[in-house]
Amino acid sequence: MILMADEVAADQKTQATETTPAAAPSEVKVKRRRVARPKVAAMPVEGAAEPMSSGIRSGLLFGRYDYNVEVRDLSLKNYVNLRPIAYPMTYRRGSQKSFSKANLNVVERLANSLMRGGTGGKIGGHVIRTKGRLQGKKIKAIKIIEQAFSIVNRNTGKNPLQVLVAALENSAPIEDTTRVIYGGIKSNVAVDISASRRMDVAVRNIAMAAIIGAFANRRSLPEALANELILAANVDINSYAIKRKNEIERMARSAK
Repeated sequence: MILMADEVAADQKTQATETTPAAAPSEVKVKRRRVARPKVAAMPVEGAAEPMSSGIRSGLLFGRYDYNVEVRDLSLKNYVNLRPIAYPMTYRRGSQKSFSKANLNVVERLANSLMRGGTGGKIGGHVIRTKGRLQGKKIKAIKIIEQAFSIVNRNTGKNPLQVLVAALENSAPIEDTTRVIYGGIKSNVAVDISASRRMDVAVRNIAMAAIIGAFANRRSLPEALANELILAANVDINSYAIKRKNEIERMARSAK
């Protein structure tokens, strides 16, 4: 009986397999191998702006201006930092170290001097109060300098970084006065200025000249900065920085 039951089950299984239709060829899933497509290099677009990374690789300021600049003033040579960087923005990370300004790019020092809220005093016949329009706006200050350098390059045909260095050298005073007290009597005495302070005074006066030139005037801040750089580089008497330098040195000579 057991053998007959097994034979019947086997016959039913064979009949079921014969009646079941075979799978259609369209339903069979075929695994396709993915072939990597070759990468096509992008064609350069004529007149397109150069990417920032290319400026960093080539060591050009704003991707356009060369850092091969001559510093003629030997005392300022150690403080005119020309480390190749496309957009000089270090955010003063090493400000707590001694002589940290010497390791700061000269363009960034100019941008830091531009970020001020006005003087609040009467300078050049005007009370300069800008209400903090550039305070803490580092990127905006860098863009102003970039536009000013473009104007300098267009008007003079020279490297604007070389024009900036020449303007700093010409507007840095050599001597100054300090107040000394002898027995309760205050008097001004002429003293020599260190190279670090010479650089600070020159950068501050050029930035102040740009703010004064654009205050209550149709001239924009980049145009005023470019005009001041050109005048100071040419030792023009109309330059505010040159006037301040001559005034400081004249007071020192009279205090000798």
